[in-house]
Amino acid sequence: MNFLTIQGINHTYFTKTSMTTALEDITLGIEEGEFVSFLGPSGCGKTTLLSIIAGLIKPTEGEVIIDSQKVTKPSPSIGYMLQQDYLFPWKTIVDNVLLGPAITKTLTKEKKQEAIKLLETMDLQNVDKLFPSQLSGGMRQRVALVRTLMTSPKILLLDEPFSALDYQTKLKLENLVATTLKNFNKTALLVTHDIGEAIAMSDRIFLLAAKPGRLAKTFLVPQELRELEPFDARQHPSYSKLFQSIWKELDSLET
Repeated sequence: MNFLTIQGINHTYFTKTSMTTALEDITLGIEEGEFVSFLGPSGCGKTTLLSIIAGLIKPTEGEVIIDSQKVTKPSPSIGYMLQQDYLFPWKTIVDNVLLGPAITKTLTKEKKQEAIKLLETMDLQNVDKLFPSQLSGGMRQRVALVRTLMTSPKILLLDEPFSALDYQTKLKLENLVATTLKNFNKTALLVTHDIGEAIAMSDRIFLLAAKPGRLAKTFLVPQELRELEPFDARQHPSYSKLFQSIWKELDSLET
């Protein structure tokens, strides 16, 4: 049985004068520990689908099931990481990271030690007493990931989390995030416009067509790429071959 099941998702946005179908008959299954990406042209409903999986939007039709539980509302078991880090500027880094346990009243001395250790794992040594304004954009995104992991989510939803970063920082963060999620055996869904990023980080790539958003094609990333860190995967011959295949398919959808 799939860890995540997306069954017959249809979603229509209504206004007083119009209706727009954002998603049409999205059905797919994702295994525990799998890293998948959603690619597609603008308007294909990638972010809408992520919001439905997160329980932020109720679909017009269909259902989402995570670990045998139907998603009906937001839950700490579903981590959501956005383009912006949304760290509180008046709180220290460790207090930002411990926001989840503080809200759920599960904050302990052990949790604080766990947070500091996780920051160190993300190459963020000795930053716990600093404030967000004292960190770079890449460091802040790593803090945001640690904050998400501290709630022990069953699944992570990543909505273009690296798009605002410079290219070098983006590549380094891809490596760090991919390695960390594999070590924690976390199931992750990435929305991105970057074909290379999708190939380098994913086990599978779902290509969506637009107007309405629907599943057009699924690409399985070759095993030899999945065994490499994202930066090294980009140098492998299989990477270029898959990139061209996805590019042609995406180009045909847009034209």
